[in-house]
Amino acid sequence: MAGMMNARFFLLGLLDQRPMSGYDIKRYLKSLEWLIGSPSFGSLYPSLHALLDQGLVTVEIASRSDKPPRKQYSITDAGRLALQEWADRPIFPRATLKDFVMVLMLAGNLTLPRVAAHLEQRRAQVATQRAVLERELHETSGQMTDSGERLALDYGLALATAELAWLDATLGDLAEGDDSATGPLQGNAR
Repeated sequence: MAGMMNARFFLLGLLDQRPMSGYDIKRYLKSLEWLIGSPSFGSLYPSLHALLDQGLVTVEIASRSDKPPRKQYSITDAGRLALQEWADRPIFPRATLKDFVMVLMLAGNLTLPRVAAHLEQRRAQVATQRAVLERELHETSGQMTDSGERLALDYGLALATAELAWLDATLGDLAEGDDSATGPLQGNAR
């Protein structure tokens, strides 16, 4: 949104969905590694502790007989306010695919118009990239001697085409919903 996805807001968004332990967050991020890249677990606990120090999250410690105590982090009202202020900022014009996916993961914290704006922005970026790939393939079609270059361009074009189809379908689905919706997408306003 106003800058690239910040770990602080991403963690607040995850905790707004449900309370989680550091281990839960690590496991969740690991399952999405292929989409958002390799998470930096070394910064996870310092980020959680900073959020705790700022009063944006709380922690409950549950002792367990056969394992170390489990720390369950939950977002506070101040954390929800900070998350909402972040969500209300303008969309960052050059968001990466990782930023895009991470914001999608937090779509339940955003209003329908904000999600639609985010999807429209991504659609414009992908359409531009697809046009560049199509032009490159057309201009070099008879000159390309490297089959690897051709494969990479074809792959990029296929990904861009598939993503545009998904974006168009998703934007269509959102348009069929309540256009006047101003609350969070999944109705998890607190």
